[in-house]
Amino acid sequence: VHTGEWLYKCGECGKSFNQNSNLNKHLKVHTGEWLYKCGECGKSFNQNSNLNKHLKVHTGEWLYKCGECGKSFSQSSHLMRHQTIHTRELPYRCLEC
Repeated sequence: VHTGEWLYKCGECGKSFNQNSNLNKHLKVHTGEWLYKCGECGKSFNQNSNLNKHLKVHTGEWLYKCGECGKSFSQSSHLMRHQTIHTRELPYRCLEC
């Protein structure tokens, strides 16, 4: 991470990954092997649970709303990450720097 070098690089688009398993998942973008496809917009996913989360974009079922600006999210972790723009607090600290 600190060297900026990732070990596993996609031969199709050049995107790099820190784990071979992440590269293998990414390769499905190029081969069209995604199994779960959204009937609304055509976006495809490798897991049904990811498709179900995505469907909330179309149904408006956003469960987590920011009290500061009103922006809504389908997952609490996304709301927590968003809230750092209001508090200026970063949730993680690098042990090297």
